[in-house]
Amino acid sequence: MSVKIIGVTPCSPAAKAGIKAGDTLVSINGNAISDVLDYQFYATDSKLAIQLEDRKVKIKKDEYDDLGLEFETYLMDKKRSCRNKCVFCFIDQLPKGMRETLYFKDDDDRLSFLQGNYITMTNLTQEEVNRIIKMKLKVNISVHTTNPELRNKMTGNRFAGDCLKYLYQLAEAGNELNCQLVLCPGWNDGEELKKTLSDLTALYPAVESIACVPIGETKYREGLADIPLYNQETAGQVIDIIEEFGDRMEKEHGNRVVYPADEFFLIAQREMPDYEYYGDFDQYENGVGMWKSLEHEFMEGLADKKEYNEIHNLVVNRSIATGKLAAPLLQKLADSLKADFPNVHINVFSIRNDFFGETITVAGLVTGQDIIKQLVPVKDKIGTELIIPNTMLRANSDVFLDDTTVGDVEKALGVRVTPIVVDGYELLDNMTRC
Repeated sequence: MSVKIIGVTPCSPAAKAGIKAGDTLVSINGNAISDVLDYQFYATDSKLAIQLEDRKVKIKKDEYDDLGLEFETYLMDKKRSCRNKCVFCFIDQLPKGMRETLYFKDDDDRLSFLQGNYITMTNLTQEEVNRIIKMKLKVNISVHTTNPELRNKMTGNRFAGDCLKYLYQLAEAGNELNCQLVLCPGWNDGEELKKTLSDLTALYPAVESIACVPIGETKYREGLADIPLYNQETAGQVIDIIEEFGDRMEKEHGNRVVYPADEFFLIAQREMPDYEYYGDFDQYENGVGMWKSLEHEFMEGLADKKEYNEIHNLVVNRSIATGKLAAPLLQKLADSLKADFPNVHINVFSIRNDFFGETITVAGLVTGQDIIKQLVPVKDKIGTELIIPNTMLRANSDVFLDDTTVGDVEKALGVRVTPIVVDGYELLDNMTRC
C-alpha cells in the first residue's frame, strides 16, 4: 500500500527533509502505511526512516511532533460504509430528499478511535483486529446483544454474530472498550438484556462502560420492522435490570460500568440519579448523564455568579429553543436563575418534532423549519435573542438537518440566533450575558 502526499507544512520536519507534494508515502520505519492509523501510530517516533516511492528519507524530530504531511482525505482512504440493515437504524428512517451525506452509514473502526464513533465490527478482518491490538487502541462497539443468532437478526447481517469473537479477542488483549446497546422492546431487553450484561460485565475492566439507549423511531418507518416504543412500565423494567448489574459492579469493583440513558428515566417517570452516580461520564455522548452534568455545571456556576454584584441588576430578556426531552430541565434551570436574579427573563420553548415525528424528542434532531413554524406565532415573547444547542447543526456549520440555516431562522423570527455548546457553564454565561 502507498498514499499520495498532496501537501507539506512549511518548516515541518518533512519539509526540512525535502519531501514535497506529489511524493508517495510507502512506509515508515519499515511499516507499510495504508491509512491514518498507520501514519499516526508509526510517525510518533523521534527517528524515522521514510520510504517514498522513489527514495528513502531519514528524519529526526521530537517524539509526537507532527511530521507535516498532508493527504487527500482525513483517513487517507475512503470511509467504510455499514454492511448492516439494523432493525433500529435511524438513517433508514430518514425522509427522502435530504442532502446525500445524511444517508451515508459509516462503520469504520478508524473513526471509532479518532472520533469516538461506534462500530458493529462487521467490517473488521482478523488482520485489522490484530492491528488494533498491536496499537492498543480504545474502541467503541455497538454490541446490542451477545446472542449471536439474535445479533444476526437485529443487524440483518448473517455474519454479525460471528463477529462477536473480535470483541472477546480485544478484551482478552486488554484493549479498552466502550459498549453500546440500542434496546428494542421485545427484542434484546428482558432476559436477553440480562444475558448480554452478564457476558459484557464479565469482561471488566477491558469493557470500561456499557450504555443502554432506547430505540428512536421517526414517522418514516415504512417497510421496517414493527417495534413498539418504550412506555413507563417497560422503561422501568429496563432500568431495574441495569441497576441490578450496576449495583453489583459498584459493590465488587467500585464502578457501576453499566448505565441507562437519561431517556429511560424520563420515559419511566423516575427521578434522575445523583451526579456522582455517573462516575467519569464515559458514555456522555450516548445521552448517559447529560441531564445531571448540565444541571451540576449550571448550579455550580450560578453559585459563583451570586458573588458578583454587577449582575444583580442585570436586565435580560432572551429565550432558549430545545427538544421536548431537555425542556423540563432547562425550565428548572431558568427558574433557579430567576429566583436569584429577578430581572433575568429566560423563556424556554419546547419544540415539537414535526419533521421526524413527535416520538423524536432530542434537541439534536430539531430542525430549523420546526423552530420557525412554532415560534413565529409567539415571536413577540422571544426577547432579544434565541439560544439553541449547537447539536442541532451540522458539525462546523450553521445548517440544520433540513438544510435550513441559522440565518433563515433569524430572518423569520427577527432576532439573533446563538448556537452554544451543550455545557452548563456555557449555558449560564449566555443566559446572563449583557
